[in-house]
Amino acid sequence: MPPLEQTTDKYLIDLCLNGRDEGYTGLYNRYSRQVYNSISRIVSHSGEAEDILQDTFCAVFNEVGKLANVSSVEAWVRRLAINRSISHIRKRKMTFSDLGEMDMPDEIEDGTKADIFDARVDDVRKSIEELPEGYKTIVNLHIFEKLTHEEIAVMLDLTATNVRTQYHRAKKKILLSLKDKCYYE
Repeated sequence: MPPLEQTTDKYLIDLCLNGRDEGYTGLYNRYSRQVYNSISRIVSHSGEAEDILQDTFCAVFNEVGKLANVSSVEAWVRRLAINRSISHIRKRKMTFSDLGEMDMPDEIEDGTKADIFDARVDDVRKSIEELPEGYKTIVNLHIFEKLTHEEIAVMLDLTATNVRTQYHRAKKKILLSLKDKCYYE
């Protein structure tokens, strides 16, 4: 088998369809890191994220024939992982609609501009991690997974308006948490 970076997804899928372990290993090695990152942005606990990653790839390999008709293997596997991550959160009885009732501090006004903050990337990541789980999920799906508010609404069984509202409230919480960490030149 040629080196992984010289193989195509189609070649790896064909190996899988012929029962060759190299195909499964190749697909896993090619996409597991990115998929794990997507999962861990939704599910904070690394053990749970690893379990979801394993379940995701088991499902992919059980239905490897479907990959032959997929235009982007990575996008298909990520979407499956994200859906599994959201299902995992739902099983823990976390409801996203409850977040709409949370009060926001009055210290940040709607006109606050994010560009006044020169916060470090680590501070922003930490602020996102400290958000309530529902807010964090919406922020991560929108910013990192590049999903629209409408797509997120379908995934979380919310209205697009509710997702937009929660997204903007989450942004305000992030800005508020970064307020004391401003770095002025």
